[in-house]
Amino acid sequence: MSYVSDVLEKVIVKNPAQPEFVQAVKEVLESLEPVIEANPQYQKEAILERITEPERQLMFRVPWVDDNGKVQVNRGFRIQFNSAIGPYKGGLRLHPSVNLGIIKFLGFEQIFKNSLTGLPIGGGKGGSDFDPKGKSDREVMAFCQSFMTELFRHIGQDTDVPAGDIGTGAREIGYLFGQYKRLKNQYEGVLTGKGLTYGGSLARKEATGYGLLYITNELMKDHDMSLEGKTVCVSGAGNVAIYAAEKAAQLGAKVVTLTDSTGWIYDAEGIDLDAVKEIKEVKRARLSEYKNYRPNAEYNEGKFLWTIPCDVALPCATQNELDVEGAQNLINNKVTAVCEGANMPTTLEATKLLQGAGVLFVPGKAANAGGVATSALEMSQNSMRLSWTFEEVDQKLEGIMVNIYHNIANAAKKYGFEGNYVVGANIAGFVKVADTMIAQGVV
Repeated sequence: MSYVSDVLEKVIVKNPAQPEFVQAVKEVLESLEPVIEANPQYQKEAILERITEPERQLMFRVPWVDDNGKVQVNRGFRIQFNSAIGPYKGGLRLHPSVNLGIIKFLGFEQIFKNSLTGLPIGGGKGGSDFDPKGKSDREVMAFCQSFMTELFRHIGQDTDVPAGDIGTGAREIGYLFGQYKRLKNQYEGVLTGKGLTYGGSLARKEATGYGLLYITNELMKDHDMSLEGKTVCVSGAGNVAIYAAEKAAQLGAKVVTLTDSTGWIYDAEGIDLDAVKEIKEVKRARLSEYKNYRPNAEYNEGKFLWTIPCDVALPCATQNELDVEGAQNLINNKVTAVCEGANMPTTLEATKLLQGAGVLFVPGKAANAGGVATSALEMSQNSMRLSWTFEEVDQKLEGIMVNIYHNIANAAKKYGFEGNYVVGANIAGFVKVADTMIAQGVV
């Protein structure tokens, strides 16, 4: 049994009932075989065993009182996975599906995503099974204050800097920051995604979606193609999907789909983003309302199966949303490229199917790194007590995403996997962290 296979087997045994985490580890480790063989010191230093085990796992209860005066109890998590290249950095996900395995999978992915940005940030993730949907502002505040009352002792601007994620937007970050400031009696950049009046960065809301299109655009250019005139299918209807669609339109493409948890819309004339923003950002409503704005558009209940013909597909919703059936539909409709805007939205089987069919495929740890990259830029602004313009942040973001593309392309080529951007992303992200871990000794 090879070193990689042996470590993977141990991970499976040690982490039962955590399929998302095991899936993420398997996807990374299997692509590292050539790197491990070429660098025997990685095995000698037990890098794989160390990098797949979080440095610290925090799980705690979160009691809060609802508007009816009833005490509710949720479970909170923070996984501080790897701090070799910088303080832990990663979002807080608030969703009923959150459990330890999902947070570990997200934290593990974050190690390599953060490494790829070229910025000094380690990997972490957190969240709770609390659902902010349908809650009043007072209930959300009560939850956030209780959550931070435990978390504050474990984080700091030079230790661990959480951010937003699914269910954690500007409102939640504001309440979390206010409670941290109250408990610590100090004002520091401990959270990113803050409001612009108290240390937030311009372009943060747009960053993941814009970054996704910057790397997609560079991918197309590298293969002598352009996004101009291309048809694009996007899944999701949150910040990532909305601003991916916005930037795609700015680059000359036509986005024809968006999805949410209840169904999906198809607008052959191109999605009306002003309507979507009003529905999602103002009303916080469902996409089913889109037909009130564009009567000729289609709304379909249920899961989006990627049946609409497109040149580029951008899955921006949640993990494992693009399965074998969806991948085959895309292949049948002659899709050119699939770039992930969410964390691991494509199953392993679907990824292999797409790659086998010659589809250009860029994984989320590279393609959706724009959000965390801009979070790190927010940290820099906080440390310097500065505020950069939208254009300055956006320019830095584009440069980071273009560099990520070329780094993963070069890493893949170096080890004989030219064009395999999954392998390239895993190798490029891993080597930097592994070499740093060796330099710092066994810690």
